[in-house]
Amino acid sequence: MLKKDRYKAFVEYFSTHNPDAQTELHYGNPYELLVAVILSAQCTDKRINQVTPALFKRFPDPESLAASNQDEVFTYIRSVSYPNNKAKHLVGMAQKLLGDFNGIVPEKVEDLVKLPGVGRKTANVISSVVYNNPSMAVDTHVFRVSNRLGLTSNATTPLAVEKQLVKYLPQETIAIAHHWLILHGRYICLARTPKCDQCPITYFCKYFEKTKKAKPIAKVASA
Repeated sequence: MLKKDRYKAFVEYFSTHNPDAQTELHYGNPYELLVAVILSAQCTDKRINQVTPALFKRFPDPESLAASNQDEVFTYIRSVSYPNNKAKHLVGMAQKLLGDFNGIVPEKVEDLVKLPGVGRKTANVISSVVYNNPSMAVDTHVFRVSNRLGLTSNATTPLAVEKQLVKYLPQETIAIAHHWLILHGRYICLARTPKCDQCPITYFCKYFEKTKKAKPIAKVASA
C-alpha cells in the first residue's frame, strides 16, 4: 500500500469512528491545561487527573502559582514523576507567564517553548488543543503508532515524525490526528504487546503486514 493510501485510510477510519477525539487530561481553561500537560511528561493522564483537582483549587490562576514556591507546589504533586523538577518548572512558568505574556497562555509554539517546563511536545499540545492550530505533538504513542502504521518512514526522532505527519495529513485533521494516534497507542497498539487481534485498522497497518499476516509454515513431522 502506498503512503498516500495509508493516510487516506487512516483519516477516513478515525474521522468516522472517533470524530470527537480529545485529550483525556481534565482541565477548565488554557492555564489548567498547560499545568496538566507539564505534569504529564513521563506520567499517566490518570495520575495527573488525580493530582490536579487539589492543585487547581490551591492555585486557580497564574498569579497564585507565581506567588508560591517549589516546596509548597511539591506537596501537591509528590506522586507524579519528577515532582521536584516539575514543581520548580510550574512556579517559573507562572512567573514568566505573568511577566512576559500578561498571564495569558500564548498561542504560538515559539512563544510557548520560552516557558519553563515547556518543550516542543507540550507547546504543540497547547497550540492544537487550545487554539486548534495544525500542530502535531509527538509523544511516545504518536512516535510508535505512526511508524507502525507506515505513516512515517525512516523517522528516528520526534521532530522527524512531526514533520512527516504535518506534511502528509490534511491540515484540518492535524490537531485531532494527534489524539487519534495517542488513544490508539494507549489502548490498542501497545508498546510491548500490541492488540493486533482486536485492532480494527490492520488492513492498512504496515507492522501487521510484516509481522502478523504471513503465517509461518508448520513443520511436517517425520514418519
